[in-house]
Amino acid sequence: MCLLPYSFSYRNDLTPMATDDQAPDTVKHQFQAPADAAGQRFDALVAAFFNTYSRSRLQDWIKRGYITVDGQQRKPSDKLIGAEVIELVLPPDALAESWIDGSESGLSGIVAETMHLDLVQTDDHLFVVNKPAGLVMHPAPGNRSGTLMNGLLSADETLRSVPRAGIVHRLDKDTSGLCVVARTLQAHTNLVAQLQNRSVSRTYLAVALGDVAESGTIEEPIGRHPKDRRRMAVVHNGKYARTHYHVLERFAHCALVAVKLETGRTHQIRVHMTHIGHPLLGDPVYGKRSTSRPLWVQNHPVLSQFSRQALHAHELGLKHPHTGLQVQFEIPPPADFNQVVDALRSAQGT
Repeated sequence: MCLLPYSFSYRNDLTPMATDDQAPDTVKHQFQAPADAAGQRFDALVAAFFNTYSRSRLQDWIKRGYITVDGQQRKPSDKLIGAEVIELVLPPDALAESWIDGSESGLSGIVAETMHLDLVQTDDHLFVVNKPAGLVMHPAPGNRSGTLMNGLLSADETLRSVPRAGIVHRLDKDTSGLCVVARTLQAHTNLVAQLQNRSVSRTYLAVALGDVAESGTIEEPIGRHPKDRRRMAVVHNGKYARTHYHVLERFAHCALVAVKLETGRTHQIRVHMTHIGHPLLGDPVYGKRSTSRPLWVQNHPVLSQFSRQALHAHELGLKHPHTGLQVQFEIPPPADFNQVVDALRSAQGT
């Protein structure tokens, strides 16, 4: 039976939804199966609705519990009875995979969009971008435009021939700062190898809550949260992750810290700092569920309005993929981050 003629009922017009319980870059969609879908395979119906994604990708998401029926995990081959609510909740680490087969012809379905990109470095082999907070790195289901990738394709159409349009590492939507983009296949291969052997240096600035130790190293595995699949957590069967930090400046009940990554797991800094009892100021996902903001922070006119994680990719060091020479980039934090630090200093009387 052909599924294409079905008229689907869906919510929120297929736009991504983010709630307090979701990471800002988590994507959620719901639609109701037609009443006459009785007897249809679950994966077949999903494939008809999300028809720009490969059947194998959708089957994998079903098996991993990202696509459910009336809130319950089901097998791809399970038969429907009709009128069920089908929900897709795609967590951050799966988003990075999703656009790869977003169309059968790779990046051809991604539209180039003119946008202002703050390019710290431009040459024939790479871009170094200062990404603003609020900008998503790459398209995902229901979010095919307005991303950094769309802007990159406008800046350089030849990036369509490079895997992931040259994006070799990602920043969370609401994290600002430096990221590198390869402009050639050779540069991409080189930069990915550098990331894999951990020779790329990445240092972040963050405001962490609580009485943070002067310095330390967090070496704990990170994986999917056992009870909330939309979040990450320190779990025994997670992927190896190592984070270094040291305090740059102390304030009342919080500190400005420099954080250096050895690995690059999803939400690594946010998860690791929360794990040791010092979530980042403003973190809407991890900060709310552990240490509460001090009362004076909640009542402060500037600090209470800061609604993203206080995290900025400050320094980036790597070997240039063409010359082999070590290059270092540094970018100051954006205005909202600086306003937070200034407010903390003023509250200290310094």
